[in-house]
Amino acid sequence: MLCEIQSKLGFNLIELGHGIRISLMPGIQKMFDAGKVRFSSLHNFCPLPVEVMMASPDCYKLSAVSPKERERAIKQTFQTIDFAERLNAPFVVLHLGDVKMRPITDRLIEMAEAGKYLSRRYVRLKVKAVQKRERIAANYLQRVKDCLRPIIDYAGSKNIRLGLESRRGYEEIPSERELPALLEELDSPQLGYWHDFGHTQIKENLGFLDHAEWLRTIGPRTLGCHVQDCIWPAQDHQPPFAGDVDLEKLVPLLPANCLFVWEMSPNKRPGQIRRSVRVWKERFGE
Repeated sequence: MLCEIQSKLGFNLIELGHGIRISLMPGIQKMFDAGKVRFSSLHNFCPLPVEVMMASPDCYKLSAVSPKERERAIKQTFQTIDFAERLNAPFVVLHLGDVKMRPITDRLIEMAEAGKYLSRRYVRLKVKAVQKRERIAANYLQRVKDCLRPIIDYAGSKNIRLGLESRRGYEEIPSERELPALLEELDSPQLGYWHDFGHTQIKENLGFLDHAEWLRTIGPRTLGCHVQDCIWPAQDHQPPFAGDVDLEKLVPLLPANCLFVWEMSPNKRPGQIRRSVRVWKERFGE
């Protein structure tokens, strides 16, 4: 798998995702030790917890009400940080959890696909969800902050930086409104924002934010990105330049040292990916 990513797709740095089983780690470590592969980042939880049977970055949540679940999430995050150190990967990408409310994102997507985008019912459901979140989010955010503090300290001891990823769903935490204040309060050089082009585009498509305006706000705090495209309203994980994300407008809003990691659906063919890489290099360079 690692050889194919390098030789057939042309990437010389690789992110290990949250579906990597622990049984694969010795082989990955062996390739790294032999100098055959380099890693940009690990996506928490990596490796996958042994008791979890399929890729699931949200199997344990730092926002959970249950103290045991939060403890497990912290422990597994520590393990990811340990592997990042062993593989000389400077970044770990984190999901933080969600606010327990009736899911709204998929309902709005279904309505948009059915031609009911911005209908009265659409707007009513969206406003109701925003009001609900405003009422209940504070306790979830506090739990996230309490969990992040020991994780930040541990990452600092290993010289690993943590990227808080933008999420697809409005229910997920933190929201774009909440994130700047969270970063300000925790105030750590280990901590930054991790932008996901596809996820953020879905939120713009559903009327929750303006993609470019958000990047103008958060750009200086951005460590890296997951690069993917999105076909309206919510077909994300497309190869760059295959959808509606205006990369030529958005990419310049990010820092020059920002890390760009391709994150596409596994059903995309090598030729599609190589084509998107070629266009990227033509427009943005290496």
